[in-house]
Amino acid sequence: MDSHRTPSGADRNERSPDAEVRAEILASWRRSRLLGIDRENTTLPVESDLDPDSRLLRAAAPVLEHLYERFSGMPVTVVLADARAHIVDRRGDPKGLDLMDAASLVPGANVDERFMGTSSVSMVLSTRAPFVVIGQEHFLHRLQALTCMAAPVCDPIGGAVQGAINLSVPRDQADPGMALVLQEAADRVGERLLELSTVRERELMASFLRDRERGGHARLDLGSGQPVHPGGKAPPLTRQERLTLLENATELISSGNRSFAEVKLAGDRTATLRCRPLHHGDTEGAAVEVSFAPMDDTAVPAPPATATAPNGRRVPLLRPSSPAESPAERPRKARSGPVEPADHPDAWLLLVGEPSVGRLAVEARRRLSLLNDAGARVGTTLDMRRTAEELSEVTVPYFADIVVVDLVEGVLAGEEPPSGPLDIGTALRRVVVRTDGDLGGTRTDRADVPLGYTAGTPQARAIAGRRPVADSVPNTAPATHFSKGAHPLDLLGEGDHSYLGAPLCARGAVLGLVGFYRRGRTRPYEEDDLVLADELATRTAISLDNARRFSREHDASLTLQHSLLPRDTPRLNAVDLAFRYRPADTRVGVGGDWFDAIPLSGLRVALVVGDVAGHGLHAAATMGRLRTAVRTLADLDLPPEEILAHLDDLVSRTPDDPAMAATCLYAVYDPVSCTCTAAAAGHPPPALALPDGTTRLLDPPTGPPLGLGRLQPYESATVELPRDSLLALYTDGLLKQGRAYETTDTRTEQLLAALRGEGPSLEGICDRITGTLLLGDQRDDVALLLARVHSLPDDQVASWELPADPAMVAEARALTSRQLAEWGLSELEDSTGLVVSELVTNAVRYGGEGPVGLRLLRDTALICEVSDRSNSSPRIRRAAVTEEGGRGLFLVAQFTDSWGARYMPRGKTVWAEQSLRDGHRAPEVDERTLLAMFDDLD
Repeated sequence: MDSHRTPSGADRNERSPDAEVRAEILASWRRSRLLGIDRENTTLPVESDLDPDSRLLRAAAPVLEHLYERFSGMPVTVVLADARAHIVDRRGDPKGLDLMDAASLVPGANVDERFMGTSSVSMVLSTRAPFVVIGQEHFLHRLQALTCMAAPVCDPIGGAVQGAINLSVPRDQADPGMALVLQEAADRVGERLLELSTVRERELMASFLRDRERGGHARLDLGSGQPVHPGGKAPPLTRQERLTLLENATELISSGNRSFAEVKLAGDRTATLRCRPLHHGDTEGAAVEVSFAPMDDTAVPAPPATATAPNGRRVPLLRPSSPAESPAERPRKARSGPVEPADHPDAWLLLVGEPSVGRLAVEARRRLSLLNDAGARVGTTLDMRRTAEELSEVTVPYFADIVVVDLVEGVLAGEEPPSGPLDIGTALRRVVVRTDGDLGGTRTDRADVPLGYTAGTPQARAIAGRRPVADSVPNTAPATHFSKGAHPLDLLGEGDHSYLGAPLCARGAVLGLVGFYRRGRTRPYEEDDLVLADELATRTAISLDNARRFSREHDASLTLQHSLLPRDTPRLNAVDLAFRYRPADTRVGVGGDWFDAIPLSGLRVALVVGDVAGHGLHAAATMGRLRTAVRTLADLDLPPEEILAHLDDLVSRTPDDPAMAATCLYAVYDPVSCTCTAAAAGHPPPALALPDGTTRLLDPPTGPPLGLGRLQPYESATVELPRDSLLALYTDGLLKQGRAYETTDTRTEQLLAALRGEGPSLEGICDRITGTLLLGDQRDDVALLLARVHSLPDDQVASWELPADPAMVAEARALTSRQLAEWGLSELEDSTGLVVSELVTNAVRYGGEGPVGLRLLRDTALICEVSDRSNSSPRIRRAAVTEEGGRGLFLVAQFTDSWGARYMPRGKTVWAEQSLRDGHRAPEVDERTLLAMFDDLD
């Protein structure tokens, strides 16, 4: 069992998240973050086609029932997972099973690390040893209240892991003794697997055990699955070495006339295989033992002894030494020549089988093993190049000495491949070249090369026929550089070689071609190899097409989202703007984060950020709808709380709207009064950095997310901002947990610290914030909008309050004329006087009781504003020929660039704007111009 102790008492309460974390757990956390697993809410894939009568399930069912009854009365759950990490059985009280259902831990659910993150079952299946995961070591937050311990279920004959048993218990009730009980249960399931074997398998195994007892006993470390010398643990075997030993053992059994074989291993080690015949009645078979020659040729193996497995069972060693002979008395012997297995005191059971299986059965076993390996290792990512590399890693050197993968250029770009066979002239690109030997591994210097196939070549025939093709590749002289042709002749060397090309076909289209090469002609590809290559290529092609579709959708989503976001911020005198948009990691996909800066009347500016839940095209399209709605509502000059209320109403009309629970922050800055009015719908508050260096979060009233606003009305708050203050608006992706020990408060402090730093450049501050908070992979999009506010100087503002008297219209024109002369804008006196006359007249006539406000603002445009106490909406209408009035607003629209109205808590303000840019002047007012507007009066 794993050496990590089960914490108790104060250890559980005071242990910090990053204290005493084991290296295996930290490595698993990193992999889980790279996979983009959501720690709060993840969905596990469920396999619905599990065999309810599998050998593992039949062997484990009574053991699991007994194990659960042993902890009767305790809130424990017992789960059995198969070798692919699928839950195949579970036990627990009704409350515990309900919690498992809520966590998607249902029969058929895959609890592998790729989907669930760090868990006891995934650690057992990867380490092949018992493992305990305690509390906060779980990657998923909902499991951190539990201690989960798991033990592997191993095949007693071959030692392969068939599955794992997991026991989960609340942290405060965990006891180390539970792990020992769990290991006993796993061992019992292994024994029952042997009991459920065929009669012939049991007879051969029993015969082998009896035969071995006559000459001693083999020894295996049942905890690690690795051979162990009496004096210590032997160097572990790599996966490739284990497969090589199994292949040689299979050949030894099938040969029928060989008893010994030597296999060279890494580090100048040699493994010696011995084949023992087995007989039991009419049943004949063979068992292969393996022994390892020590690296020191003069050393004598240590004396045999007994070993204790993790379940407490004593496992005897081969040929126990004589009691009269101690290790110190044993003479050192010189070793020369190969070591006979009988001379070596340690031998381990490797394989039991029947000689009659023959060479074809051996090859079939290899192919089946290769297919199983490919099913587990090819297509683990949604990256086309990585999928091609995985195929090459699986097939070299077991199926080929060299593997090349060529993909259609359009497929690599995410385009839909043409249906039917490819044209000869179709452009391809070699994405992977992998070889064995001294230069083994992926050859990056040979990859990413464009190429094409010549008609009549085996590659062209394979693609045209859409079936595998085998051929020979002659190479009369060794190449000194990479051949520009389709065959890697420089890697093959001189002589004739075997080639097998298999097209990568998926959903009726050809995506590319995989080429397998074997050096020399000693192992030419046969008909069965073509069938295997076709199966490998088909599986790989489906994974490649899935990756292509994902890449295309991701790129389309990202393009759509970027097209819906501002390409650049508007140039405004009220604020200086800078922004950053960072899409989520490609494994997660794009999201619905957005921002905007909208110029408003009176030199004001609206600053908006929002976040739509989810990722992909739906989120991007929903974000576009909301942004368009916000710009439309902003054009009506509504207060922030009313903007959010209208958005909430828009979302609430459709219960299944993807925008449901979207968040938004809407803030309006006025450079005349130097105030900012903001309202939020479930969105993080903006951060403020004052000119004196102090920073804080603003605290606008936060209402519910959009779609839920009927629960509570939205409100706004106004705060004064000194000149040159800095506002930071952002989405929650900026504050999401980046490391296991970081909280939202910690990341908020990092944001405020980044705003506090010196540096007048907004672009530099943006880079500083993203460089501090966006380290590593992101699980969500991030939108950041910075605004440094300015104020309009007093000498560019003129305002008056006039009585609601028709006689004041002339006074308003006179005040306007004098102010324009003071600003040097006398050329606008006629058009501005006309605008002021019409607006003040309407305010006096229809504005109700109360004074009339007149304000002039001079910036890049001259803005005239008239305020009254009425909430009536001004609108342009076409006056009839006989009407004396009804043409005032029509005249205002003709002599200004834009006009509109905005509403206040009491009354409204009608405004009109004339540009002051050179070459852009309002039309001059004279009798002919006025009469031309009403030519229908003639």
